[in-house]
Amino acid sequence: MLWVKAFHVIFMVTWFAGLFYLPRLFVYHAMSDDEISNERFKTMERKLYRFTTPSMLLTVAFGIWLLIDYAWAAYSHMGWLHAKLVLVALLIVFHFYCGKLVKDFQQDRNRRSHVFYRWVNEAPVPVLLIVVILVIVKPF
Repeated sequence: MLWVKAFHVIFMVTWFAGLFYLPRLFVYHAMSDDEISNERFKTMERKLYRFTTPSMLLTVAFGIWLLIDYAWAAYSHMGWLHAKLVLVALLIVFHFYCGKLVKDFQQDRNRRSHVFYRWVNEAPVPVLLIVVILVIVKPF
């Protein structure tokens, strides 16, 4: 079971790397005004999203494996696990929202400023902090 937990954490780290970097690319892309930069950012965003999506799927798959094998029986009555699962669901929604933004940029339909994307860039940070605290501290 430790191998499953290790892979869950490894893919969670790679997923978060993408969730942190993709909105940062949106910031720079929204600030670019030349065709070469625009095309370069389209390529980077597309490739990063394509890399990040399997990381999300594997994080969720290994997490479900952990829940099925032992965590659900042991922790299903504890609120921290339910809170974590809600936050993971929000991260999945955020992930797919980033995918929508990638499509918007690909089709030159971005209507937002770099300031908006700076805020989007910060969204996964508090979620990561809260999830780690919930899992390690198990406050409730």
